[in-house]
Parts: sequence; structure tokens; C-alpha cells
Amino acid sequence: MSPAPTATVSAELAAVLRRLKLGQMLDTLPERLTLARQGHLPHADFLEMVLTDEITRRDRASASVRARAAHLDATMVAEAWDATAKVSFDRAMWAELTTLRFVEDAANALVLGPVGVGKTFLASALGHIACRRRFSVHFERADRLHKRLKATRLDASHEAEMRKLMRVDLLILDDFALQSLDAMETADFYELVVERHRRASTVITSNREPAEMLAMMADPLLAQSAIDRLQSAAFELVVEGESYRRRQKPVVGAAAATDETTKRRRP
Repeated sequence: MSPAPTATVSAELAAVLRRLKLGQMLDTLPERLTLARQGHLPHADFLEMVLTDEITRRDRASASVRARAAHLDATMVAEAWDATAKVSFDRAMWAELTTLRFVEDAANALVLGPVGVGKTFLASALGHIACRRRFSVHFERADRLHKRLKATRLDASHEAEMRKLMRVDLLILDDFALQSLDAMETADFYELVVERHRRASTVITSNREPAEMLAMMADPLLAQSAIDRLQSAAFELVVEGESYRRRQKPVVGAAAATDETTKRRRP
């Protein structure tokens, strides 16, 4: 028995949908019409189905736009995490973080551990979840942020840039304190932490413990005040184990073996 042909959409209906800015519904509408006819779906149920499709599409598109604006790596999403990776962390705490209750409560998260274990991946995954939930997000490597803030002082845009960073719902600073912070960088970090404390959430990834972060900053008093505020309202997720980054490395040998197998199978 041959399958029923897919329903077609008339030119008139297509024109109406485009007029209503619903043109992208045309991508799935023929299949949905076929499904509705085969299942004798009531009109109200069919309408709910196609409108739900459109809501889902718009939500995904909107989240994608927000993620790009936040400078998040599109590949570092929670569903892409390799569960077989030989790294360990508190799974219950991670599950709690993914609910984003800490963002709703204006709390922080410190993702700590040695180089390469996936700290950036986990922090980015939280950023993507926040984008899907319509929170504003900004992701930036800490050293680049410090350089950029120094540059803003040259064109008198420093205060405006700091206000943007203070207002964002979720600020993610990657590889914090990888290098020493000078007096200006320490002052900027202090101002960000103080102004965001209990008002907005900050996620920091670092291969240094909080005590080590203190030693990397030029002004001990500002450093102590900032780290104390940050840590007092933070979850601390410690990631340990083998390098996660190596698992993402292309394997030339495997590709070559696949090519050789393909050649042998050719007649």
C-alpha cells in the first residue's frame, strides 16, 4: 500500500500566511495537513498544533539570536556534553544550576578545576539555557574583558560599558585570574562585583581557588572585598579529571582507517 501523498498548500493560503508574517509555517504545514487528515483531527486541535509549531520555531530562533549576541559558542550546549568523559563534579549541584534558580535569586556560580576539564563548556551551557529562558547573557574571557574595558577609557565609553555589564542578568567570565590583574583591572572587577552583588548573577570559571585569585590581584583590599562578596553568594562547582578538551580533538588515524575501509569495499 503506497503512502498517502503529502497535502499541498494553495498559493492563496501561502500569500495569507506571508502577509501575517507566518511564512515559515509553510515549511511544516503540508506534513501537518496530511497528519490532520489521516487522524481526522478536529479543527481546533489542528490550529493548536500548527501554532505551537510556530511558537517553538520562534523560541528557538530567538534563543539562537540571544546566544550569538551573548558571544556563546553554539556547540557548547548541555545536550552536547559527553557523559562518558572521565571528569567528576557534583551532579546534584549541576542539576540545581541548570534550573537557573540561582539566576532568579541573583546568586553566583564558581566553576573551578584544572585546565581542560570542561569548565568553559559547562558555563557556556548555563548561558545557553539562560538564553532559552529569555535572560540577558554576556560571555567573555576575563583577560579580553579587561583589555576591552581599558580601551573604553580612551574613547570615554567606559561608564556606559560598565553599566551594560552591571545590568545583564547573567555575566559569564571565563578563565578568570589566569594572569595577574593590575590595579585598573582589579578596580574594574571590584566595581562589577559590588554593583552586581545580590542584584544579578555572575558565573566565573577559573583554574584557581578563591584564595589564589586574591593573590593575583594588585589591590589586596579591593580584591578581598570583591572575592568575599562573590563567594558569599556563590555555588562552587569543582570539576576534576582528565582533559575534556582532548575528547573533542579530531582523530586523523580513525578518519584514515575509515577511508581505507571504504576503498576496500569498493568493487
